[in-house]
Amino acid sequence: MSTGETRDTRNLETLAPDARGRALSTPNDAASEKYLFDAVLYPNRSLPPTGFYVVMGVIMGVAFFFSITFSALGAWPVVGFYGLDILAVYIAFRLSYRQGRLRERVRVTRDELLVSRNLPSGHEMRWRLKPFWTRVECEKPVRHDSQVRIVSKGKSLILGAFLSPEERGRFADALKDALGKARI
Repeated sequence: MSTGETRDTRNLETLAPDARGRALSTPNDAASEKYLFDAVLYPNRSLPPTGFYVVMGVIMGVAFFFSITFSALGAWPVVGFYGLDILAVYIAFRLSYRQGRLRERVRVTRDELLVSRNLPSGHEMRWRLKPFWTRVECEKPVRHDSQVRIVSKGKSLILGAFLSPEERGRFADALKDALGKARI
């Protein structure tokens, strides 16, 4: 990095998790009313499984029709490329659905802010922060590249990066309100 360049540290998470591992047990929340705020964040998937099967069926049907046509014209190598196209689309959808398993849970009690992030791989990371030392930062007005960041003792954690700008703004406001109630 040259002396004239500045490094953009807005996209870095600097808050190390308190716990991490594979499928950490989640306690049974019989006393869920003790939470001032409890939100589960997950990415939106606009194509349900039925729609996936319909899209794949249409792609396969079109590929089959054109494969027969090109094969009859003597361009039989095209058939293999249609097969590769179908495979590529299938893999892309599967990867997208796998990423859709990401979950972030944010809870606020009078004594602590609990954040857990379940990755698509099944690993989980947890953070435990004190509401008095924690603040929520989010640019106003919320733009596409705005982030919801919680900062505690100079360390930061980004939440809900997969949410739409409007959803990030509403989430940031609700979390700020909950942290304000916890400080009272």
